[in-house]
Amino acid sequence: MPSLIPSLDVIRIDDLCLWAHVGVLEHERRDGQWFRLDLALHLDLSGAAASDALEATADYSLAVNALQVLAAEIRCQTIEHFSERVFEVLESLYGALPMHLRLSKCSPPIAGFNGTVSIERWRNRPF
Repeated sequence: MPSLIPSLDVIRIDDLCLWAHVGVLEHERRDGQWFRLDLALHLDLSGAAASDALEATADYSLAVNALQVLAAEIRCQTIEHFSERVFEVLESLYGALPMHLRLSKCSPPIAGFNGTVSIERWRNRPF
């Protein structure tokens, strides 16, 4: 499968499970629920590949930790707003990298529905 951004490499974080207080219904914001986050950070990894130096790449453990903190603190209605805050956290860590995310509400409170609801967003597309 071809990359969205052929000139850059990608660090992926997939299936990051986050408990967050996000939803239109008051009980969703009060009680919280599970979300799944998939991220792609597009950057040049050749320096880290050659040097084996953590400083030459984006330390993904920082993103995981910061996003767990965000999820614990956030209170909002829409997954769109939650995704915007995710981008803000990532940009505070890594700068204005091209990024892509998929944020999924694992069990949306919709009668008779047993799936997930997701949004996908991009930030700083180089094309």
